[in-house]
Amino acid sequence: MPTRPSTPDTPEAEIVARITAAMPVLTPGHRRMAEYVLANLFHAATMRIDELAGAVGASVATANRFARSLGFDGYPQFREALVRGFEATLAPVERLRSAQESPTSGAELFGASLEQAESNLRLSRQSIDSEAAAAAVDAILSARRVYIIGSGTSAFLAGIMENALLPYLDNVQALSTVGGPTHSARRLLGANKDDLVIGIAFPRYVDDTIKLSRHAAKLGARVLALTDSIDSPLARFADLMLLIRSERRLAANSEAAVLAVIEALCDAVALRAKDSVVAAAAITESVLPWLTSAQAHAAPSAPSSPTKKKS
Repeated sequence: MPTRPSTPDTPEAEIVARITAAMPVLTPGHRRMAEYVLANLFHAATMRIDELAGAVGASVATANRFARSLGFDGYPQFREALVRGFEATLAPVERLRSAQESPTSGAELFGASLEQAESNLRLSRQSIDSEAAAAAVDAILSARRVYIIGSGTSAFLAGIMENALLPYLDNVQALSTVGGPTHSARRLLGANKDDLVIGIAFPRYVDDTIKLSRHAAKLGARVLALTDSIDSPLARFADLMLLIRSERRLAANSEAAVLAVIEALCDAVALRAKDSVVAAAAITESVLPWLTSAQAHAAPSAPSSPTKKKS
């Protein structure tokens, strides 16, 4: 992963400044370590002391002395300061590391993960009141065109939403599934106040989704944000928001609650859309040749033996 540029107000910039200032007086071994960290800020933030030492062919003691030469009490404090620069990005990595170092069993983790999904759904339901949900449905139904934008795993959610809305809307497009961001920008050409963009973005926020949604907003389109917080980059220019909890124990996000909200939105659209029953029936009829039943694939039952008559 390329190292992002550091600016004076980012935590990793402090590390860069300390290393750069100390470079002239560092020992050759410490200088090699400093050069490695500067060239691999993100990767260094993920490394234990023995991993960093091994990467530059030094000892653990040298790594500790290197941290102290920068003004830290030791390597743990140095790494803590470096991690702060990538806190949101590294959170899943740190949680996974902690889980591997704890005595938690697989069964306990399995149950805890399901409980987390239940909690996400419950908190999402509490944060989305009926007025916000109705406004989102109104915006979808009244739009001339609906564009759905999501990147990374949210691209799959965008595709699912497009598939669910297709029977009931004349023009709905998941831009994430074709051609990349430049093609998506071309598809947005001509978007205006009659159109709706549904942006799906959760930490770690992907720039493509934010930039495309902001571009559509500048063209005059309304933006419905499916995101996690009022601090989300989408929230800064969205006209409507549905805040969905997406915490996950050992990964960046859980899509479970997001998918549940998308399904609820699509069900509400289906209920209110004109001629929705006719549309649903037509879709079902069109896929009928490819549908089958469990009975069609059931194993044939063994023929019963004829009953022998008693003489």
